[in-house]
Amino acid sequence: MKPITLAVLMDDIASINPKKDSSLAMMLEAKRRDWDIYTFDSADMFHLEGEVFAKARKTLVADSQSHWHECEEAEILQLKEIDVVFMRKDPPFDMDYIYSTYLLEQLEASGVMVVNKPSSLRDANEKLFALNFPDLIPKTLVSSNNEKLADFINDNDCIVVKPLDGMGGINIFKLKKGDHNIKEVLLKLTNNGQRYIMAQEFLPEIEHGDKRILLINGKPVDYALARMPAEGNFKGNLAAGAIGVGQPLSERDRFLCKKIAPILIEKELIFVGLDVIGDYITEINVTSPTCIRELDSQFGLNISAELLDVVEEKLALR
Repeated sequence: MKPITLAVLMDDIASINPKKDSSLAMMLEAKRRDWDIYTFDSADMFHLEGEVFAKARKTLVADSQSHWHECEEAEILQLKEIDVVFMRKDPPFDMDYIYSTYLLEQLEASGVMVVNKPSSLRDANEKLFALNFPDLIPKTLVSSNNEKLADFINDNDCIVVKPLDGMGGINIFKLKKGDHNIKEVLLKLTNNGQRYIMAQEFLPEIEHGDKRILLINGKPVDYALARMPAEGNFKGNLAAGAIGVGQPLSERDRFLCKKIAPILIEKELIFVGLDVIGDYITEINVTSPTCIRELDSQFGLNISAELLDVVEEKLALR
């Protein structure tokens, strides 16, 4: 039987942290299944005469902290010959990201499976997608108007403001009623009132962690990674110094997953990271969710195997 071929659109594999990288975890499982693996970046992809190509490199991976990859010489791949493409490009969710989803959509039309579905990646902004579930999120304002944002702070005493296209805790601020820097922060984030941002009620339950729940085809993994903010910090981002502590899903966690699962399945968002603080969803991550390796390590799981099982099932139905 011909092996399944996987192409991973990602940042340079040489630059990743192998101990924590979820894309590497997926590729290691693909290797265990004898899949052929290629890697490329968005700038390597192009469309010519009705077809999508990529300057890609066949990639060998290893579960090593010092030598986790070897890449062959780059070749021009006719991507319609690939079985499945994993879109694992990290934010920012900028126009180049958008353009790459259009090319992937052309590829999808030729019969290639793309995870996650390109049109749904565009639809499901990681911050704004949660607005579809107003009863499951904290008090939230999305606006570029600094007066409205300042009023929101006054009404809620303490809020968190963040850009709509970032990751890793960058440019996220906690603002309290009466803070001297409110105007300065809002002007910066909104680009003088020209750019939408999100403001959310601050949830003190963050001291118990910002939980990352992984869902595969709408089904949650049984454990979440609670990212505990570093001392003196309020950000539950591993990139901002938080520590990840695994814990079983609570009844509330499972309720939240059950509520969002139908739309994830409908939009073919196969691999999703749900962020939960206390009882509320704060973000729904669809671009390149992480935390596979941490949960695998703490609980003896193989989350990538669950994902690739779903991929194989869907490929068999094509």
